[in-house]
Amino acid sequence: MTPIDVVKTRIQVDPAMARMSLLSGGRRIVAQEGPAALLTGFGPTAVGYLVQGGAKFAGYEFWKKTFVEIAGDQESAVKYRTAIYLGASSVAEFFADILLTPLEATRIRLVSERGYATGLMTGFARLAREEGVAGLYAGFLPILCKQIPYAIGQFTVNEFCHELAFRTMSEETKRSLSGPAKFGISLGSGIVAGFAAAILSQPADTLLSQINKGHGPQGSMPHRLRVLAQQAGFRGLFAGLGPRMIMTAGLVSGQFLLYGAVKDALGAPPGLEIHKENSAVKM
Repeated sequence: MTPIDVVKTRIQVDPAMARMSLLSGGRRIVAQEGPAALLTGFGPTAVGYLVQGGAKFAGYEFWKKTFVEIAGDQESAVKYRTAIYLGASSVAEFFADILLTPLEATRIRLVSERGYATGLMTGFARLAREEGVAGLYAGFLPILCKQIPYAIGQFTVNEFCHELAFRTMSEETKRSLSGPAKFGISLGSGIVAGFAAAILSQPADTLLSQINKGHGPQGSMPHRLRVLAQQAGFRGLFAGLGPRMIMTAGLVSGQFLLYGAVKDALGAPPGLEIHKENSAVKM
């Protein structure tokens, strides 16, 4: 996903690339900087998604279970499942973003400023040395604005896609589903959830790239975000959406498939299901 993310970020922060597509933007970067430029920021991207993704998925399982228990009974959990999905994904993402923010700030500097550093460690060290904790967490608020809608789209839409797929199946059919059928349902649900996550979080993602590039006026973060949003306009806030939808669909579907495979390999129990067709909470 790193090459797509590089092109997407450049489209967001470089006025000369603002109207370019994924393909034309990639060609421009390769022509001017060489193919290796498309892997800029691979270190912080890999580490960031590792720690943030692990914390988010584990947190979502934990908080969904907690909110189901707060609901008090199975019928209430099914009735209020949307609120449970929204709450669990939002709280899990908040704590995961505490880990993600410094790595995302480093990644954007590496991608947007050619020659900023040679990699994750040197980039992180330079940012910490020159700007301190304030620089590392300058994008925390826009990351929350970006990642919480992202997590809501990722988990809530995935849950409802699975619910839709299973709604017409009998319990016997669901138990006898083949491996390829389960894979297809998980892949399709993940792709749709990825599209939703990208669309919901795109405006904040654009503002985050601008903030970490150093754009915008001085002042409080809400003021800077408001001014940048006004300057960008509706079209500008959704610059780079196409590449990001492709990237996010692959990322989200891959995460769900990998997460399920790891759980199966470890013999972990399946997560809570509070889909309406079951009329009950299943472990």
